[in-house]
Amino acid sequence: MNNEFFVNLVYIVSSILFASGLKFLGSPLTARKGNFLSALGMLLAIVATLFSGHLISFQWIILGIVIGTALGAFVAVRAAMTQMPEMIALLHGCGALASVFVDWTAYHVHGAHDLTGAITLYLSIVIGGLTFTGSVIAWGKLSERIPGKPLLFAGQRIVNLGLIISIVVLGIMFLMNPARYDLFLIILGLSLLFGIFLVIPIGGADMPVVISVLNSYSGVVACTTGFVIHNTLLIVVGALVGANGIILSIIMCKAMNRSITNVLFGAFGAVVKKKADGEKKDAKAVSLEDAFLILENAKSAVIVPGYGLAVAQAQHAVRELGELLEKNGCDVKYAIHPVAGRMPGHMNVLLAEANIPYEQLYEMDSINPLMETVDVCMIIGANDVVNPASRHDQSSPIYGMPIINADKAKTVFVLKRSMNTGFAGIENELFYYDNTRMIFGDAKQTVQGLVAEFKNAAK
Repeated sequence: MNNEFFVNLVYIVSSILFASGLKFLGSPLTARKGNFLSALGMLLAIVATLFSGHLISFQWIILGIVIGTALGAFVAVRAAMTQMPEMIALLHGCGALASVFVDWTAYHVHGAHDLTGAITLYLSIVIGGLTFTGSVIAWGKLSERIPGKPLLFAGQRIVNLGLIISIVVLGIMFLMNPARYDLFLIILGLSLLFGIFLVIPIGGADMPVVISVLNSYSGVVACTTGFVIHNTLLIVVGALVGANGIILSIIMCKAMNRSITNVLFGAFGAVVKKKADGEKKDAKAVSLEDAFLILENAKSAVIVPGYGLAVAQAQHAVRELGELLEKNGCDVKYAIHPVAGRMPGHMNVLLAEANIPYEQLYEMDSINPLMETVDVCMIIGANDVVNPASRHDQSSPIYGMPIINADKAKTVFVLKRSMNTGFAGIENELFYYDNTRMIFGDAKQTVQGLVAEFKNAAK
Protein backbone atom coordinates (compact mmCIF):
# COMPACT_ATOMS: atom_id res chain seq x y z
CA MET A 1 0.00 0.00 0.00
CA ASN A 2 1.68 3.23 -1.14
CA ASN A 3 1.55 6.40 0.89
CA GLU A 4 -0.79 8.33 -1.44
CA PHE A 5 -3.34 5.49 -1.47
CA PHE A 6 -3.27 5.33 2.35
CA VAL A 7 -3.79 9.10 2.67
CA ASN A 8 -6.73 9.06 0.24
CA LEU A 9 -8.25 6.12 2.10
CA VAL A 10 -8.06 8.04 5.38
CA TYR A 11 -9.57 11.08 3.65
CA ILE A 12 -12.53 8.96 2.52
CA VAL A 13 -13.04 7.70 6.08
CA SER A 14 -12.82 11.28 7.38
CA SER A 15 -15.38 12.45 4.82
CA ILE A 16 -17.78 9.72 5.94
CA LEU A 17 -17.26 10.72 9.57
CA PHE A 18 -17.93 14.38 8.74
CA ALA A 19 -21.13 13.53 6.84
CA SER A 20 -22.29 11.25 9.66
CA GLY A 21 -21.44 13.91 12.22
CA LEU A 22 -23.58 16.49 10.41
CA LYS A 23 -26.49 14.05 10.31
CA PHE A 24 -26.23 13.31 14.02
CA LEU A 25 -26.12 17.05 14.77
CA GLY A 26 -29.69 17.23 13.50
CA SER A 27 -31.04 16.08 16.85
CA PRO A 28 -30.13 17.06 20.45
CA LEU A 29 -30.29 13.37 21.34
CA THR A 30 -27.39 12.51 19.00
CA ALA A 31 -25.58 15.87 18.85
CA ARG A 32 -22.73 14.78 21.15
CA LYS A 33 -22.11 11.72 19.01
CA GLY A 34 -22.09 13.98 15.94
CA ASN A 35 -19.51 16.28 17.51
CA PHE A 36 -17.33 13.32 18.45
CA LEU A 37 -17.47 11.79 14.97
CA SER A 38 -16.64 15.13 13.33
CA ALA A 39 -13.72 15.71 15.71
CA LEU A 40 -12.44 12.19 15.05
CA GLY A 41 -12.66 12.79 11.31
CA MET A 42 -10.64 15.98 11.68
CA LEU A 43 -8.00 14.22 13.79
CA LEU A 44 -7.60 11.46 11.19
CA ALA A 45 -7.38 14.04 8.40
CA ILE A 46 -4.64 15.99 10.20
CA VAL A 47 -2.61 12.87 10.95
CA ALA A 48 -2.92 11.63 7.36
CA THR A 49 -1.83 15.02 6.03
CA LEU A 50 1.18 15.16 8.32
CA PHE A 51 2.36 11.76 7.13
CA SER A 52 1.49 12.26 3.47
CA GLY A 53 5.14 12.71 2.54
CA HIS A 54 4.67 16.24 1.20
CA LEU A 55 6.00 17.87 4.37
CA ILE A 56 9.74 17.94 5.00
CA SER A 57 9.34 19.14 8.57
CA PHE A 58 6.21 19.65 10.62
CA GLN A 59 7.40 20.54 14.09
CA TRP A 60 5.85 24.02 13.72
CA ILE A 61 2.58 22.41 12.70
CA ILE A 62 2.67 20.21 15.80
CA LEU A 63 3.27 23.32 17.89
CA GLY A 64 0.30 25.00 16.24
CA ILE A 65 -1.88 21.98 16.94
CA VAL A 66 -0.89 21.98 20.61
CA ILE A 67 -1.52 25.72 20.99
CA GLY A 68 -4.80 25.54 19.08
CA THR A 69 -6.02 22.56 21.09
CA ALA A 70 -5.18 24.28 24.36
CA LEU A 71 -6.95 27.50 23.31
CA GLY A 72 -9.96 25.58 22.03
CA ALA A 73 -10.30 23.59 25.24
CA PHE A 74 -9.91 26.74 27.35
CA VAL A 75 -12.58 28.65 25.41
CA ALA A 76 -14.97 25.68 25.38
CA VAL A 77 -14.72 25.23 29.14
CA ARG A 78 -14.96 28.93 29.98
CA ALA A 79 -17.70 29.93 27.53
CA ALA A 80 -21.18 30.21 29.02
CA MET A 81 -24.32 29.28 27.07
CA THR A 82 -25.02 32.99 26.58
CA GLN A 83 -21.66 33.31 24.82
CA MET A 84 -22.25 30.46 22.35
CA PRO A 85 -23.57 32.67 19.52
CA GLU A 86 -20.60 35.05 19.52
CA MET A 87 -18.18 32.16 19.95
CA ILE A 88 -19.66 30.39 16.92
CA ALA A 89 -19.38 33.61 14.90
CA LEU A 90 -15.74 34.01 15.93
CA LEU A 91 -14.93 30.38 15.06
CA HIS A 92 -16.39 30.88 11.58
CA GLY A 93 -14.15 33.90 11.19
CA CYS A 94 -11.08 32.00 12.35
CA GLY A 95 -11.80 29.20 9.88
CA ALA A 96 -12.13 31.70 7.04
CA LEU A 97 -8.91 33.47 8.09
CA ALA A 98 -7.07 30.14 8.15
CA SER A 99 -8.24 29.47 4.58
CA VAL A 100 -7.06 32.92 3.50
CA PHE A 101 -3.60 32.29 4.97
CA VAL A 102 -3.40 28.91 3.19
CA ASP A 103 -4.39 30.53 -0.11
CA TRP A 104 -1.96 33.39 0.41
CA THR A 105 0.88 30.99 1.17
CA ALA A 106 0.08 28.84 -1.86
CA TYR A 107 0.03 31.90 -4.10
CA HIS A 108 3.22 33.33 -2.59
CA VAL A 109 5.13 30.05 -3.02
CA HIS A 110 3.67 28.60 -6.22
CA GLY A 111 1.80 31.45 -7.88
CA ALA A 112 -1.26 30.90 -10.11
CA HIS A 113 -0.20 29.35 -13.41
CA ASP A 114 -3.55 28.84 -15.15
CA LEU A 115 -7.01 30.41 -15.32
CA THR A 116 -8.67 27.74 -13.17
CA GLY A 117 -6.13 28.22 -10.39
CA ALA A 118 -6.51 32.01 -10.58
CA ILE A 119 -10.31 31.81 -10.38
CA THR A 120 -10.34 29.54 -7.32
CA LEU A 121 -7.68 31.68 -5.66
CA TYR A 122 -9.68 34.84 -6.37
CA LEU A 123 -12.90 33.36 -5.00
CA SER A 124 -11.09 32.07 -1.90
CA ILE A 125 -9.60 35.39 -0.88
CA VAL A 126 -12.80 37.35 -1.61
CA ILE A 127 -15.14 35.00 0.28
CA GLY A 128 -12.59 34.30 3.01
CA GLY A 129 -11.80 37.97 3.55
CA LEU A 130 -15.39 39.15 3.86
CA THR A 131 -16.30 36.12 6.00
CA PHE A 132 -13.51 36.89 8.48
CA THR A 133 -14.31 40.56 9.04
CA GLY A 134 -18.06 39.94 8.80
CA SER A 135 -17.76 37.30 11.50
CA VAL A 136 -15.77 39.65 13.72
CA ILE A 137 -18.49 42.30 13.39
CA ALA A 138 -21.17 39.67 14.12
CA TRP A 139 -19.16 38.62 17.19
CA GLY A 140 -19.01 42.26 18.30
CA LYS A 141 -22.76 42.73 17.89
CA LEU A 142 -23.67 39.48 19.63
CA SER A 143 -21.32 40.17 22.54
CA GLU A 144 -22.65 43.76 22.61
CA ARG A 145 -19.16 45.21 22.19
CA ILE A 146 -20.69 46.84 19.12
CA PRO A 147 -24.28 48.19 19.19
CA GLY A 148 -26.69 45.47 18.06
CA LYS A 149 -28.87 47.92 16.15
CA PRO A 150 -28.13 48.60 12.46
CA LEU A 151 -25.22 51.01 11.97
CA LEU A 152 -26.15 53.20 9.04
CA PHE A 153 -24.58 56.22 7.38
CA ALA A 154 -25.34 58.39 4.36
CA GLY A 155 -24.28 56.80 1.09
CA GLN A 156 -23.78 53.37 2.61
CA ARG A 157 -25.33 51.51 -0.32
CA ILE A 158 -23.18 53.49 -2.75
CA VAL A 159 -20.06 52.56 -0.77
CA ASN A 160 -21.04 48.88 -0.79
CA LEU A 161 -21.81 48.99 -4.52
CA GLY A 162 -18.46 50.69 -5.13
CA LEU A 163 -16.64 47.97 -3.19
CA ILE A 164 -18.41 45.21 -5.13
CA ILE A 165 -17.63 46.81 -8.49
CA SER A 166 -13.99 47.38 -7.48
CA ILE A 167 -13.59 43.75 -6.35
CA VAL A 168 -15.12 42.47 -9.61
CA VAL A 169 -13.12 44.77 -11.90
CA LEU A 170 -9.83 44.13 -10.11
CA GLY A 171 -10.68 40.43 -10.12
CA ILE A 172 -11.01 40.42 -13.91
CA MET A 173 -7.68 42.22 -14.17
CA PHE A 174 -6.13 39.65 -11.82
CA LEU A 175 -7.48 36.73 -13.86
CA MET A 176 -5.98 38.26 -16.98
CA ASN A 177 -2.60 38.55 -15.26
CA PRO A 178 -2.35 36.27 -12.18
CA ALA A 179 1.24 37.36 -11.57
CA ARG A 180 0.04 40.77 -10.32
CA TYR A 181 0.81 40.40 -6.60
CA ASP A 182 -0.35 43.98 -5.99
CA LEU A 183 -3.82 43.19 -7.33
CA PHE A 184 -4.00 40.14 -5.08
CA LEU A 185 -3.28 42.26 -1.99
CA ILE A 186 -5.71 45.03 -3.00
CA ILE A 187 -8.51 42.53 -3.65
CA LEU A 188 -7.87 40.92 -0.27
CA GLY A 189 -7.93 44.31 1.45
CA LEU A 190 -11.17 45.35 -0.24
CA SER A 191 -12.76 42.01 0.66
CA LEU A 192 -11.86 42.50 4.31
CA LEU A 193 -13.36 46.00 4.16
CA PHE A 194 -16.50 44.78 2.41
CA GLY A 195 -17.12 42.21 5.16
CA ILE A 196 -17.33 45.05 7.68
CA PHE A 197 -19.76 47.14 5.63
CA LEU A 198 -21.82 44.05 4.83
CA VAL A 199 -22.65 43.20 8.45
CA ILE A 200 -22.75 46.54 10.31
CA PRO A 201 -26.14 47.56 8.82
CA ILE A 202 -27.75 44.28 9.91
CA GLY A 203 -29.80 44.45 13.09
CA GLY A 204 -29.90 42.12 16.05
CA ALA A 205 -33.07 40.28 15.01
CA ASP A 206 -31.26 38.93 11.96
CA MET A 207 -28.15 37.68 13.75
CA PRO A 208 -29.24 34.00 13.75
CA VAL A 209 -29.53 34.12 9.96
CA VAL A 210 -26.26 36.04 9.62
CA ILE A 211 -24.43 33.36 11.63
CA SER A 212 -25.94 30.70 9.39
CA VAL A 213 -24.91 32.56 6.22
CA LEU A 214 -21.37 33.10 7.53
CA ASN A 215 -21.23 29.39 8.34
CA SER A 216 -22.06 28.69 4.70
CA TYR A 217 -19.41 31.16 3.51
CA SER A 218 -16.75 29.50 5.68
CA GLY A 219 -17.60 26.17 4.08
CA VAL A 220 -17.45 27.62 0.57
CA VAL A 221 -14.04 29.20 1.18
CA ALA A 222 -12.74 25.89 2.57
CA CYS A 223 -13.99 24.20 -0.59
CA THR A 224 -12.31 26.71 -2.93
CA THR A 225 -9.13 26.46 -0.86
CA GLY A 226 -9.22 22.72 -1.46
CA PHE A 227 -9.12 23.42 -5.19
CA VAL A 228 -6.24 25.87 -4.72
CA ILE A 229 -4.02 23.36 -2.89
CA HIS A 230 -5.48 20.26 -4.62
CA ASN A 231 -6.81 18.73 -1.40
CA THR A 232 -9.81 16.46 -1.97
CA LEU A 233 -10.89 16.35 1.67
CA LEU A 234 -11.12 20.14 1.92
CA ILE A 235 -13.28 20.20 -1.18
CA VAL A 236 -15.66 17.56 0.20
CA VAL A 237 -15.87 18.98 3.72
CA GLY A 238 -16.18 22.56 2.49
CA ALA A 239 -19.02 21.55 0.19
CA LEU A 240 -20.79 19.78 3.08
CA VAL A 241 -20.52 22.78 5.39
CA GLY A 242 -21.43 25.24 2.64
CA ALA A 243 -24.52 23.28 1.59
CA ASN A 244 -25.55 22.78 5.22
CA GLY A 245 -25.26 26.51 5.90
CA ILE A 246 -27.25 27.46 2.80
CA ILE A 247 -30.06 25.03 3.64
CA LEU A 248 -30.20 26.25 7.24
CA SER A 249 -30.22 29.90 6.09
CA ILE A 250 -33.14 29.20 3.74
CA ILE A 251 -35.07 27.43 6.51
CA MET A 252 -34.53 30.34 8.91
CA CYS A 253 -35.42 32.96 6.30
CA LYS A 254 -38.61 31.03 5.58
CA ALA A 255 -39.37 31.09 9.30
CA MET A 256 -39.00 34.88 9.18
CA ASN A 257 -40.92 35.20 5.89
CA ARG A 258 -38.01 37.05 4.32
CA SER A 259 -35.37 36.48 1.66
CA ILE A 260 -31.63 36.19 2.28
CA THR A 261 -31.01 39.31 0.18
CA ASN A 262 -33.48 41.21 2.37
CA VAL A 263 -31.65 40.00 5.48
CA LEU A 264 -28.23 41.00 4.16
CA PHE A 265 -29.23 44.31 2.63
CA GLY A 266 -32.44 45.30 4.38
CA ALA A 267 -31.00 46.81 7.59
CA PHE A 268 -33.71 45.02 9.58
CA GLY A 269 -33.92 45.41 13.33
CA ALA A 270 -34.03 49.18 13.66
CA VAL A 271 -35.60 50.43 16.85
CA VAL A 272 -39.32 50.99 16.43
CA LYS A 273 -41.28 52.79 19.12
CA LYS A 274 -44.86 51.85 19.89
CA LYS A 275 -47.24 54.27 18.20
CA ALA A 276 -49.83 56.04 20.28
CA ASP A 277 -53.13 54.73 18.91
CA GLY A 278 -55.70 56.29 21.16
CA GLU A 279 -56.00 55.11 24.73
CA LYS A 280 -52.63 54.24 26.21
CA LYS A 281 -52.56 50.76 27.71
CA ASP A 282 -50.50 49.65 30.66
CA ALA A 283 -48.95 46.25 31.17
CA LYS A 284 -50.47 44.30 34.05
CA ALA A 285 -48.08 42.74 36.56
CA VAL A 286 -48.84 39.70 38.71
CA SER A 287 -47.28 38.52 41.93
CA LEU A 288 -45.42 35.24 42.23
CA GLU A 289 -48.10 33.86 44.54
CA ASP A 290 -50.94 34.66 42.13
CA ALA A 291 -48.98 33.20 39.23
CA PHE A 292 -48.52 30.00 41.23
CA LEU A 293 -52.26 29.71 41.88
CA ILE A 294 -53.00 29.97 38.16
CA LEU A 295 -50.31 27.41 37.30
CA GLU A 296 -51.51 25.08 40.03
CA ASN A 297 -54.92 24.88 38.38
CA ALA A 298 -53.60 24.63 34.82
CA LYS A 299 -54.18 21.42 32.89
CA SER A 300 -51.86 22.43 30.04
CA ALA A 301 -48.85 24.73 29.83
CA VAL A 302 -46.52 25.80 27.06
CA ILE A 303 -43.12 27.32 27.84
CA VAL A 304 -41.57 29.55 25.17
CA PRO A 305 -37.82 30.06 25.77
CA GLY A 306 -35.78 32.94 24.42
CA TYR A 307 -32.38 34.53 24.84
CA GLY A 308 -33.36 35.85 28.28
CA LEU A 309 -33.55 32.25 29.48
CA ALA A 310 -29.91 31.79 28.47
CA VAL A 311 -28.89 35.05 30.14
CA ALA A 312 -30.53 34.03 33.41
CA GLN A 313 -29.19 30.45 33.15
CA ALA A 314 -32.67 29.34 34.14
CA GLN A 315 -32.90 26.16 32.06
CA HIS A 316 -32.39 23.78 35.00
CA ALA A 317 -34.95 25.62 37.13
CA VAL A 318 -37.37 25.51 34.17
CA ARG A 319 -36.94 21.73 33.91
CA GLU A 320 -37.69 21.36 37.63
CA LEU A 321 -40.79 23.55 37.29
CA GLY A 322 -41.93 21.48 34.31
CA GLU A 323 -41.54 18.25 36.29
CA LEU A 324 -43.55 19.67 39.20
CA LEU A 325 -46.30 20.80 36.83
CA GLU A 326 -46.45 17.31 35.33
CA LYS A 327 -46.73 15.75 38.80
CA ASN A 328 -49.63 18.12 39.38
CA GLY A 329 -51.43 16.72 36.33
CA CYS A 330 -50.44 19.43 33.86
CA ASP A 331 -49.42 18.64 30.27
CA VAL A 332 -46.17 20.55 29.64
CA LYS A 333 -44.72 21.42 26.24
CA TYR A 334 -41.86 23.66 25.07
CA ALA A 335 -42.39 25.78 21.96
CA ILE A 336 -39.25 26.48 19.90
CA HIS A 337 -39.21 29.17 17.24
CA PRO A 338 -36.58 28.65 14.49
CA VAL A 339 -34.93 32.02 15.18
CA ALA A 340 -35.30 32.12 18.98
CA GLY A 341 -32.04 33.08 20.66
CA ARG A 342 -29.04 34.43 18.79
CA MET A 343 -27.94 31.43 16.75
CA PRO A 344 -29.62 28.53 14.97
CA GLY A 345 -30.74 25.87 17.46
CA HIS A 346 -29.77 28.00 20.46
CA MET A 347 -32.86 27.08 22.50
CA ASN A 348 -32.66 23.38 21.56
CA VAL A 349 -29.11 23.22 22.88
CA LEU A 350 -30.04 25.14 26.02
CA LEU A 351 -32.93 22.84 26.91
CA ALA A 352 -30.98 19.71 26.01
CA GLU A 353 -28.28 20.84 28.46
CA ALA A 354 -30.93 20.72 31.20
CA ASN A 355 -32.00 17.19 30.09
CA ILE A 356 -35.49 18.31 29.15
CA PRO A 357 -37.04 15.43 27.16
CA TYR A 358 -36.72 16.03 23.44
CA GLU A 359 -40.26 14.72 22.93
CA GLN A 360 -41.59 17.76 24.80
CA LEU A 361 -40.00 20.19 22.34
CA TYR A 362 -42.44 21.38 19.67
CA GLU A 363 -41.62 23.40 16.59
CA MET A 364 -43.67 26.49 15.76
CA ASP A 365 -45.86 24.81 13.14
CA SER A 366 -46.66 21.95 15.52
CA ILE A 367 -47.51 24.04 18.59
CA ASN A 368 -49.55 26.84 16.99
CA PRO A 369 -52.66 24.72 16.23
CA LEU A 370 -52.77 23.79 19.93
CA MET A 371 -52.32 27.25 21.46
CA GLU A 372 -56.03 28.11 21.76
CA THR A 373 -56.48 25.09 24.05
CA VAL A 374 -53.53 25.96 26.32
CA ASP A 375 -54.32 27.19 29.83
CA VAL A 376 -51.01 28.97 30.47
CA CYS A 377 -48.27 30.06 28.10
CA MET A 378 -45.11 31.10 29.92
CA ILE A 379 -42.69 33.24 27.88
CA ILE A 380 -39.18 33.36 29.28
CA GLY A 381 -36.93 35.89 27.59
CA ALA A 382 -38.51 35.68 24.12
CA ASN A 383 -39.68 38.86 22.42
CA ASP A 384 -39.98 39.16 18.65
CA VAL A 385 -40.95 35.51 18.09
CA VAL A 386 -44.22 36.02 20.03
CA ASN A 387 -45.05 39.57 18.93
CA PRO A 388 -48.60 39.68 17.44
CA ALA A 389 -47.68 42.85 15.53
CA SER A 390 -46.18 40.60 12.88
CA ARG A 391 -49.69 39.50 11.91
CA HIS A 392 -51.35 42.88 11.39
CA ASP A 393 -49.02 45.88 11.79
CA GLN A 394 -47.67 46.64 8.31
CA SER A 395 -45.41 49.35 9.73
CA SER A 396 -43.58 46.84 11.93
CA PRO A 397 -40.20 45.52 10.69
CA ILE A 398 -41.34 42.00 11.59
CA TYR A 399 -44.64 42.22 9.66
CA GLY A 400 -45.29 38.90 7.96
CA MET A 401 -42.88 36.92 10.13
CA PRO A 402 -44.50 33.71 11.43
CA ILE A 403 -44.62 33.71 15.23
CA ILE A 404 -45.59 31.38 18.04
CA ASN A 405 -49.23 32.30 18.75
CA ALA A 406 -48.69 32.73 22.48
CA ASP A 407 -51.38 35.42 22.64
CA LYS A 408 -54.07 32.83 21.86
CA ALA A 409 -53.49 30.97 25.15
CA LYS A 410 -56.01 31.57 27.93
CA THR A 411 -53.36 33.16 30.17
CA VAL A 412 -49.93 34.44 29.18
CA PHE A 413 -47.09 34.96 31.65
CA VAL A 414 -44.14 37.03 30.46
CA LEU A 415 -41.00 36.72 32.58
CA LYS A 416 -38.94 39.84 32.01
CA ARG A 417 -36.65 42.15 33.94
CA SER A 418 -38.32 45.33 32.65
CA MET A 419 -40.46 46.69 29.82
CA ASN A 420 -37.39 47.42 27.71
CA THR A 421 -37.34 46.16 24.15
CA GLY A 422 -35.45 43.02 23.18
CA PHE A 423 -32.22 42.70 21.19
CA ALA A 424 -33.95 43.77 17.96
CA GLY A 425 -35.27 46.95 19.57
CA ILE A 426 -38.93 46.25 18.69
CA GLU A 427 -41.63 46.79 21.31
CA ASN A 428 -43.93 43.82 21.88
CA GLU A 429 -47.66 44.62 21.91
CA LEU A 430 -48.36 41.25 23.57
CA PHE A 431 -47.27 42.81 26.86
CA TYR A 432 -50.41 45.00 26.81
CA TYR A 433 -52.98 42.29 26.00
CA ASP A 434 -55.81 41.62 28.47
CA ASN A 435 -54.79 37.97 28.96
CA THR A 436 -51.12 38.82 29.56
CA ARG A 437 -49.52 39.20 32.97
CA MET A 438 -45.96 40.41 33.46
CA ILE A 439 -43.73 38.83 36.11
CA PHE A 440 -40.83 41.21 36.56
CA GLY A 441 -37.43 40.12 37.83
CA ASP A 442 -34.62 37.71 37.08
CA ALA A 443 -36.04 34.71 35.20
CA LYS A 444 -34.09 32.15 37.21
CA GLN A 445 -35.17 33.63 40.55
CA THR A 446 -38.76 33.85 39.34
CA VAL A 447 -38.87 30.22 38.22
CA GLN A 448 -37.14 29.10 41.41
CA GLY A 449 -39.77 31.02 43.37
CA LEU A 450 -42.54 29.17 41.53
CA VAL A 451 -40.76 25.88 42.23
CA ALA A 452 -40.63 26.78 45.93
CA GLU A 453 -44.37 27.57 45.92
CA PHE A 454 -45.16 24.13 44.45
CA LYS A 455 -42.92 22.39 46.99
CA ASN A 456 -44.46 24.29 49.91
CA ALA A 457 -47.94 23.43 48.69
CA ALA A 458 -47.02 19.75 48.56
CA LYS A 459 -45.96 19.66 52.22
